[in-house]
Amino acid sequence: MGYMQAYKEWIKNDYFDKTTKKELLEIQDDEREIQDRFYKDLEFGTGGLRGIIGAGTNRINVYTIQKATQGLANYILKSQEEGKQGVAIAYDSRFKSAEFAEEAALVLNGNGIPTYLFDSLRPTPTLSFALRELGCMAGIVITASHNPPEYNGYKVYWSDGGQVPPPKDEEIIQEVNQVQDYSQVKVIKKGDAIKAGYFHIIDSEIDDKYLEAVKAQCLQPEMIKKYGKDLTIVYTPLHGTGNIPVRQVLKEVGFENVWVVPEQEMPDSKFSTVAYPNPEDPKAFSLAIALAKEKDADIIIGTDPDADRLGVLVKDGEGEYVLLNGNITGILLMEYILSQKKDAGELPSNGAVISTVVSTKMSQAIANDYGITRMEVLTGFKFIGEKIKEFEKKGNYTFLFGFEESYGYLAGTHARDKDAVVAALLACELAAYYYSQGITPYEGIHALYEKYGYYKEDLHSITLKGIEGMEQIQAILEGFRNNPPTNFIGQNIVEIRDYDAQITYYPKTGVKTPITLPKSNVLYFVLEDESWFCVRPSGTEPKVKFYFGVLERSEREADEKLKALCKEVLDKINTMIA
Repeated sequence: MGYMQAYKEWIKNDYFDKTTKKELLEIQDDEREIQDRFYKDLEFGTGGLRGIIGAGTNRINVYTIQKATQGLANYILKSQEEGKQGVAIAYDSRFKSAEFAEEAALVLNGNGIPTYLFDSLRPTPTLSFALRELGCMAGIVITASHNPPEYNGYKVYWSDGGQVPPPKDEEIIQEVNQVQDYSQVKVIKKGDAIKAGYFHIIDSEIDDKYLEAVKAQCLQPEMIKKYGKDLTIVYTPLHGTGNIPVRQVLKEVGFENVWVVPEQEMPDSKFSTVAYPNPEDPKAFSLAIALAKEKDADIIIGTDPDADRLGVLVKDGEGEYVLLNGNITGILLMEYILSQKKDAGELPSNGAVISTVVSTKMSQAIANDYGITRMEVLTGFKFIGEKIKEFEKKGNYTFLFGFEESYGYLAGTHARDKDAVVAALLACELAAYYYSQGITPYEGIHALYEKYGYYKEDLHSITLKGIEGMEQIQAILEGFRNNPPTNFIGQNIVEIRDYDAQITYYPKTGVKTPITLPKSNVLYFVLEDESWFCVRPSGTEPKVKFYFGVLERSEREADEKLKALCKEVLDKINTMIA
C-alpha cells in the first residue's frame, strides 16, 4: 500500500476516531507531510518504538501503541515462563504517556494478560525493579528518554528486568510485524478489565522497596552522616520523573543541603525551560548553574525525563561549573566503588565491571590495577543487564558496576537497566568523600589521569532526517564498510571490527577473526597508536554517531590528537554526504 492510499484509508476507516481524522484532514494539501507520516510503519526496533506523536503509521499514537502491544501479547502467550505472570507498566512526564500506558494495559488485558500499572509517573529503573519484584513476565515503559517534547516511545523489558536482548528482541519484532491489520488488536474496556481481575495499580510498597535497594548501594554511610550536611548539592529533574525518588534518597542517607531548581522541579510535557531535556547537553543546566553559583554548590546533578541518565557538573580549576562527559563520570564512580570495596576488604576476586565498545578504555586500566575483570558489550544497556543475568546463572563473576558513555550507570543488581537514582546517590557520596579528603572532584579527575594516562574521548552526531536522511546514513555505513579508510592523522589503521559481519580484520596481515558479540550495524577502527573511532547509526533517532578515543602522556597532547582525529574523520564524512 502506498503512502497516499494508507492516508486515505485512515480517513475513511471507522476504526480511527474523529480526532485522528481531523488531524489528518488538516494536512490534506501537504503531500510531503502525508508521505512522512505514511511512507512506512513506525518501526518496532530492538528497543521498542520511538517516534513523533501524531496520526499516521509512521507516528506514535494510540493505534501504533495498540498494534505493538498486540504483537507483544502474542509473543508472551507463546513464551510463558514458569512462575512468571503479567506485565508491569510505567510511564514518564511526556505528552500522552499516561494514555499510552493505559491503552497498552487494556490490550494486554484483552488478551487475558494481567497488568500492573503505576498510578503516576515513575523512573525507568523503578519499572525494572518492579517487574522482578512482582514476578512479571515482561515490562513496558512509555518514554522517549531525552528526546525533544514532540516524541514519545515504548520500551519493552523481560522477566529479568532488562530490556529485551537478542534473539528475543527479533522474535518480538516478528510478532509485531505480523499484526498487519488494526482489527487484529484485542482491547477491553477498563471497567471490564478491573472486573475480570486483569487491571491492577501498583502501590507505594514497590517504591519503598526500590528506594531501600538504592540506599543499600551506599558505600560509606558514616562518612555521609559526618560530611553530608556540609556538602551543597543542586539538583534538576529536568521536568521528569526523578524529582521525588532522588530527593528522598539523598535526604534519607544524610545529605541535608540539597537545592532543587524550582523552574524545573515539576513535570512538564513541554520541557518549557530547555530546548532539549538531555543531561548530556550543557545548555540544559543553565538554570542549575545559576542556582549553584548563588548557593556556592559543590556539585550539580541532573536526571533526564525517565531518570535513567545522570549528568554531573563540578567546579573546574577556575571555579566555573563544567559538565563531565559520561566517560569521566563513569570512571570516577567505578574507581570510587572499587577503591572503597578494596579498603573495606570487600572486593571479590571474581569481581567484574562492564562497559560498552564505545566507552573509555581507561576502565580497562583501572580494572587491571584492581585485579578484576572488565568486559565490553555492544552499545545499549540491555547488554549489561544481560551480563548480570549470566553472572547470576553461572556464578562465575560478581557484578560491581556498569556504565556507558551516554550517561548511563548502574551499581547493584536491583535494576537491570541504567539507574540515575542510584547514580545520583553515588555521585553525591563521591563528592562528599573528596570533600572529606580536602580535594574537589575536579582534582580527583586529574589524579586519575596522572595515574592511568590521559584517555580522552569525544562524540559527534550528524542528524539526517526523513527518507533521504535514512539513505544517507546507510550510504555512510556502507562506504566505510566496503571501502574502508587506510589511515588517519598519519597513523595506519591496524584493526577493523565489523560487528554486523561479526568479523575483526587486520589489514596488515589480512587475518580475520570472529567477533562473539551479537550482530549490530557498528564499525570500529583502531589506529597503530591505539587511537580509535567508531561509527554507528542511532537506534532511536535519525542520526549517525561517531565516537573517538585517544591516549597520550599529557592533557595537551591528548586534546590535540583528539581534535585532529575528529576533524579528519568528519571531513571525510562531509565529502560523502555533500
